[in-house]
Amino acid sequence: MATVVYGAPLARRMVDMTYTFDETTQHFPILKKYEVEFFNITDDPEDPNSLWIQTEEYSSSTHAGTHMDAPRHFTRGGKTVDQLDITNFIAPAAVVDITSKAELNPEAVVGVEDLIRWESVTGQSLNGTILMLRTGWGKKWGDKAAYYGTQVENPSPIQLRNPGLSGETARWLVDNRNIVGLGIDTLSFDSTQNVEPLAHKILLGHGIFALENVARMEDIPIYGAELHVMPMKIGGGSGAPTRVIAIFPEVMFSS
Repeated sequence: MATVVYGAPLARRMVDMTYTFDETTQHFPILKKYEVEFFNITDDPEDPNSLWIQTEEYSSSTHAGTHMDAPRHFTRGGKTVDQLDITNFIAPAAVVDITSKAELNPEAVVGVEDLIRWESVTGQSLNGTILMLRTGWGKKWGDKAAYYGTQVENPSPIQLRNPGLSGETARWLVDNRNIVGLGIDTLSFDSTQNVEPLAHKILLGHGIFALENVARMEDIPIYGAELHVMPMKIGGGSGAPTRVIAIFPEVMFSS
């Protein structure tokens, strides 16, 4: 008779990789910032047992805070948020770390060599993953000047400085790999070193969604995490506020 031994289930860690939408929410300079107004209705504000109703009204660009770029953002006729294949919203995370490069150069780019090194180190393929670019920019979130990369109070897009993807690397990805999405901990996934937003044009033009202003990138392993990406279903939207959650076994955690 065979003996079956059941082990205890592995403890799982869940990481919320979403910034709270509030007065600290960062947005691309030329777009509308997040604003909210709170309303309260009560029979008696002094009586804790009286009727209490709270509601809010908010307005914002769909490309503020932690959000998704759908292909329509840079592609005429591209898919909108509500048209995307939801089977791609749950996928393995492939975390490529260029923090050390970004510390030396605020416009550092993720090179093809960084992607190949990740595959070599992990023994995994980028195919079928959501490629997450860890630049270390998340630690600047509460400091607008540092996050934007400029001391200019109301900067234009050409005055911003942030690391990201180069057009060359974006082209290599669509020609040689099959990622389902991309995420980054900066305002834009194009490095500002790019004269024009080639990474946006190439990846979104190939139907790949992108996540920007992703939080807590340093709290998930370089591989082994499963991402759950939940954009607001905005009809016709080129983007949407998005909840991003990573789930992985505790034993997988590695910086």
